[in-house]
Formats: sequence, structure tokens, C-alpha cells
Amino acid sequence: MDKTPLRILYVEDDARSAAAVSELAEQNGDVIVWEQEGSGALLRAGMEAFDVVILDRMLDDIDGLTITRRLRESGIGTPILILSALGRSSDRTDGLDAGADDYMAKPFEPGELMARLRALHRRSQGREHSAVIIYGAFECHLKARTAFRENRHLALSPKEFELFRYFMENAGETVTREMLLRDVWKMDFDPQTNVVDVNIGRLRRKLEEGFDAPALETIWGSGYRILDGR
Repeated sequence: MDKTPLRILYVEDDARSAAAVSELAEQNGDVIVWEQEGSGALLRAGMEAFDVVILDRMLDDIDGLTITRRLRESGIGTPILILSALGRSSDRTDGLDAGADDYMAKPFEPGELMARLRALHRRSQGREHSAVIIYGAFECHLKARTAFRENRHLALSPKEFELFRYFMENAGETVTREMLLRDVWKMDFDPQTNVVDVNIGRLRRKLEEGFDAPALETIWGSGYRILDGR
């Protein structure tokens, strides 16, 4: 029997269910990373490597089928097991057609869940993890150095892509001018030029052109923050 510890992303909005599965995984020596919201799961799944994903289908912000499709469209091939109270044959078909690798209905046998996860992991070994950062409507494909909003390609220059990547890596946080100079321009001093403002302006136009919702928020006196673009 394969005893290799698994690193598992578990997306579940019910704290009691999450605690029960986490305890079960720990007993098997596996590592559970719990995400309560779909948006957080998309972001984490794109930035970190996991052996398998357990995904609840009915989440408050994004449903599990949409998350599955977004991950597959982004080239993320991590095995996904949908664990849901919706257990009819048509529900299972919907889950598998969306891109999931397995589907279990609640309630479930703990031993069977762990066995299925290990089987998924065995079958997936050898696949390459695609590094993609997903935040709201935006996707940042690190290896291909490409950017998308609502699946529409954004033609960014090399420096604009570096800026976009930095904002995506710090999604939800305020990025200061000092952070940009240090981490994007590799400067430990302020050159007293408008280089940051000019590049931010260009990036903002490319992220927002043709869309109604803004992409970048200016935090006066502090910096900038990328929005989810929806």
C-alpha cells in the first residue's frame, strides 16, 4: 500500500466537515490545507502544488463545478475529487463532465475517501503542475508569461507582465510604491521619477479596456490594489 503523505487542498465551507476530514487525513500522515471559499481555493490552487483537491460543490461564493472548469481551463491538472451532498447520477455526471476526476456523495466512508485520494494521486504521478495564479476574473500564467481576463488574452509588455504578476501574487493586498521599486524594478531607492506611475497607467488601460469593472484601485497615500475584475 502506498504510504506517501499527500498534500491535499480541501475546499469546504462547513467547518465541522472540514475538521472531520482534516482529522482523518492527519491520522494517515497527510497534510490538509483548508480553504473555506472558492475564490481563495482558485488563488491557492494556482500558486501552490497539491497532490489532490477535495472540492465541495455548494460553496457560498463560487460553485464547485465552476471552480473545476476554471482550474482545467487554466491548465491545472491536479486531480479533483468532488465531495458533495448532491449524489444523484446526473450530479455525478455533471461533476465529471466539468473536469473532476472522481465524485463521492455525502455521507461517505472515511476509509474509502482516503483510498480514492491515493488512487487519484497514483494515476496522476508524472503530470506537471502548471503554475497559474487565478484571482477573480484574472489569470496569470507564470511559465507562459501570459495574462487573461475572463478568458480574453491581454497583450502585455514584459515589464507590464512583471507588474501584473506582482499584483496577482499580492492579490487583495495594498502594494506600495516602495514595494514596486524594490521587487519589480530592483531598486532600493526612489529615483524621484514617474516610472512607476507611467507603467501603472499603461497596465491599468490594458487590464480595463473593453471591460466595465475596474481592475486596479488607487489607495491614495498608500499604493495600489488589484481588484477581482468582476
